Amino acid sequence: MRDDIDYIPTNRFVLWGHHFTAVAGAAPIIGPGIAVIWGWLPAFLWVVLGTMFFAGVHDFGAVWASVRHKARSVGSLTGDVISVRARSLFMVVIFFLLLMVNAVFAVSISDAFQATASSVIPAWSAIFVAVIIGVLIYRLHVPIMWPTIIGTIVLYAVIYLGELVPVELPASVLGLGPSAQWIVILFAYAATASMLPVWLLLQPRDYINGIQLFVGLGILYGAVLIASPTIVAPAINENVPAAAPPIVPLLFVTIACGAISGFHGLVGSGTTSKQLNREPDARFVGYLGSAGEGALAIIAIIAATAGFASLADWEAMYSEFGAGGVTAFVQGGAVIANNGLGLSVGFAETLLTVMAVLFAGTTMDAGVRLQRYIVQEMGTIYNIPPLQNGYTATAIAVGACLILAFGAGGTDGSGGMLIWPLFGTTNQLLAGLTLLVISVILVKLGRPARYTLTPMIFVTSMAFLSAVYQLWDLYSTGQYFLVAIDIVIIITAILVMLESTSAFMRERRKAAAATLAG
Repeated sequence: MRDDIDYIPTNRFVLWGHHFTAVAGAAPIIGPGIAVIWGWLPAFLWVVLGTMFFAGVHDFGAVWASVRHKARSVGSLTGDVISVRARSLFMVVIFFLLLMVNAVFAVSISDAFQATASSVIPAWSAIFVAVIIGVLIYRLHVPIMWPTIIGTIVLYAVIYLGELVPVELPASVLGLGPSAQWIVILFAYAATASMLPVWLLLQPRDYINGIQLFVGLGILYGAVLIASPTIVAPAINENVPAAAPPIVPLLFVTIACGAISGFHGLVGSGTTSKQLNREPDARFVGYLGSAGEGALAIIAIIAATAGFASLADWEAMYSEFGAGGVTAFVQGGAVIANNGLGLSVGFAETLLTVMAVLFAGTTMDAGVRLQRYIVQEMGTIYNIPPLQNGYTATAIAVGACLILAFGAGGTDGSGGMLIWPLFGTTNQLLAGLTLLVISVILVKLGRPARYTLTPMIFVTSMAFLSAVYQLWDLYSTGQYFLVAIDIVIIITAILVMLESTSAFMRERRKAAAATLAG
């Protein structure tokens, strides 16, 4: 199956870097940075327990299931495991989730570039560094150590250049403001990146970003240990803004990435499985990838609750639901880094912004590539040759993302952040569906499925309750475009769940009959 474009055996440490950074993105920063509005304790417990018992099982299981089915995506293999009808419905849910992922992260990167103009040059420089590393390792066969060391040094050196030369876009170009301009540029880049061979950009960029993440986490955790900052936010916030939604079930969808995330299953079965060198590497890549994301989510919680001078300052940041996110992480983390390690606040803010942007950009790279896969798979399934073309599929994927970004939010492209709660709900519904598919595969193989069924029941229940709550909330605020999307997702998820449950019970009966016959 090797084609040196999408399918290429990869060193497990490099592949771990891809999986880790592709699934991490900005979501484990945004979600916890928002969710602490209910207090730091619920967010902390959900991240720790969700990572240990839910996320690792989900990620490892998705990679394993895909490898056992010729590296097909979880949506595609559903046709063999469950039914053809379930496959079609599942792929609809996946496509909508990828739309939301790409729209959300495009807006978050745009906002970060505008808030911290010094991050622009370092963020884009990482692309060129990654391409050079890819050529050195895969074409010139240079040992991985020296490209890693030099590439990491260059990335951090460029941060100083970013402070000296901040980049800001014009106030208006063809009627588009800076936010919309950045969104268009980002999707043009993502479309191009999704068509390049994985060895040229995707793998080396994810790998070097993984190294950078380790350095960034080391700086933040080291600063926390030295400075011992005081958490000013309450453990349980009893002064939540009046318009904020209830903590149950919304906590479990606001923090998706960082606890368990359906997007991880898409990455695991969409790109990671196609690069796995051998099946035993799936445990290392999948489980440790999710554990790394949990570590990022925890430090995001600390930065968003201990990086403020007083409770009043924290409450000013969290005056409404949806506030905080990357901004709270960057500002709070910069203060902690300054107090603990003596880094200047400006440098630390640039460093943390670049870190968040690079992870979000990596997720967009993988997200648009995965959308292309989905469109091409649909073309193959329904025998539509134009959809099987990579360029056509990419154009459809990017066009749909732009429609969502600008259709939901207007000409500034802010639709991405408006759909964050809906993104979280869809993400968790997909996680539940993926776990159910894995459970069916395990039952077919005669293996216990309780370790996948337990998190599936909990996550699916919380996601479904959130979807119903959001449906009413979106309708009452007149966001009919998002209401329509929510309805489609709810109906589709219910139908997939029914099909999957039927298949699961059928396989259970077969297994019981075989046991009795034996």
